[in-house]
Amino acid sequence: MTGSSAATRSAEFAHSAFLYRNSAQYVSGVVGFVHAALKDDEPVFVAVPGARLDVLRQTLGRDLPHDSWADMRELGRNPGRILAALLSFAERHAGRAIRVVQESMWAGRSAAEIVEATRHEALTNTAFADSSVTLLCPYDADALPSAVLTQARRTHARLVVDGEVSVSGAYTDPLSVYADCDLPLPEPTAATPALVFSAGQTANARQFTDSWARDTPLSAARRGDLVLAVGEAIANSIAHGGGRGTLRLWTSDDRGVVAEIRDSGKLVNPLAGRSRPHPASANGGRGLWMMHQLCDLVEIRAAEEGLTLRLHVATD
Repeated sequence: MTGSSAATRSAEFAHSAFLYRNSAQYVSGVVGFVHAALKDDEPVFVAVPGARLDVLRQTLGRDLPHDSWADMRELGRNPGRILAALLSFAERHAGRAIRVVQESMWAGRSAAEIVEATRHEALTNTAFADSSVTLLCPYDADALPSAVLTQARRTHARLVVDGEVSVSGAYTDPLSVYADCDLPLPEPTAATPALVFSAGQTANARQFTDSWARDTPLSAARRGDLVLAVGEAIANSIAHGGGRGTLRLWTSDDRGVVAEIRDSGKLVNPLAGRSRPHPASANGGRGLWMMHQLCDLVEIRAAEEGLTLRLHVATD
């Protein structure tokens, strides 16, 4: 990749959107980035969707250890999980510069997933701002909607196009991008009547959720994930959201289910729940982290009147 040394040197934080147009460009750009990391003896983590992961593994052979690979369709199905994995990789290599390939966007992502993946890309800048981390984020310029590419220019300070590195003139403050993603959520066509809950009623709300979910396509295991996630959300509402809230449930178009929790709370730290909490830590974020791990998509919307949280759980 022409000029790639400027995009991949890890003395400082660097976050580049790699806009590729064909498989040859993709493989050349990513493999060149990985080889640069190996040449500089820097740990590298590669998280890309399924088929592309297979191609890169075949090309790179045994150059990378097993824990340096991840299928983004699994890791990043819920974009809110991705940052925790990147932070964990950085922690395993504390004190060293690292490089990461993360492809969080691909053709076929739902509109809701795209919004949350955009938030993830923005928050990556906040989480690693003071770290020696270099990220290369591939975007299929021919297959992805133009709106996704526009957001890529807002969430990445650098662009790599046709092998050339440039500064993105559209780069925007990460928290502004995050706030811009607070788009109104569509009202469901059919949902349960709102269940009002308050302190001491977490068990009742979980029982209500479990009973309702038994009539959905969810397996017993996935139903358990939903119930646990709803319990964590309600506990958060009681502790941090004014002591009470409402719960609604409905099935989604893809035969999964959605739980919506509303309360009067505020999300003070947008990074809450996006890193694995230390077992001995008294800091917040454990509940949100659990929700991200259990659910296939987590949507959070902040408004003057409070927070809306939607937890999506898909069938197996």
